[in-house]
Amino acid sequence: MPTELLSGVHDITVMEGTDRRLRAYLFDDPTPTLVDTGLEATTDRLLSGLDDLGVEPERVVITHGDGDHIGGLAAVVDRFDLEVFVPEQTDLSGVDGVEDGDVTRYGDGDEIGSFEAVHVPGHEPDNHALVDADRGVVVAGDAVSGSDQRGLPEGYLILPPAVFSDDLNEAEENLERLLAHEFDAVLVFHGSSVLEDAREKLDRFVNFPGKP
Repeated sequence: MPTELLSGVHDITVMEGTDRRLRAYLFDDPTPTLVDTGLEATTDRLLSGLDDLGVEPERVVITHGDGDHIGGLAAVVDRFDLEVFVPEQTDLSGVDGVEDGDVTRYGDGDEIGSFEAVHVPGHEPDNHALVDADRGVVVAGDAVSGSDQRGLPEGYLILPPAVFSDDLNEAEENLERLLAHEFDAVLVFHGSSVLEDAREKLDRFVNFPGKP
């Protein structure tokens, strides 16, 4: 079942286990917007979660092109009549049934409804976060993970694992770009989201004592 994390913001967990957790997010107003689509293999759980909410998305935004974020896109496009937004750097050649003519490309600083896109490469070159200033929420893509992804206590934000990342140094440097915004919550796709004091916690992580 989907979980309402914040008013009008729902976590749709499509895979959960001891070694991995995957999710998508549904913002139900003002324009119902789905952020990311899980794996192709988890599409049934994603669609079931949307059915449980009783909300049909009118927009889907992909944060980056990893399979666990874009894998269900073709099924979502097939099921719903919606606008599709994909980062300008994302290669769609591996997504059957979705072509460049079907999507709107976006980049750093672009507005998508209530979101502002922030390019935060490092995990992947096309990774973007989505900032909803009115709600005080950041959807991080894979710019950060929840600390419990690495067996630590939840409630904090850490970098994604290096083994799954393109350039972890770049990923860390680009977290400064998120700190240019005001927010209270950060929604992550791996580990647990941080729903209070997230900017303060991220600032302490980025600007650690003794940082040169």
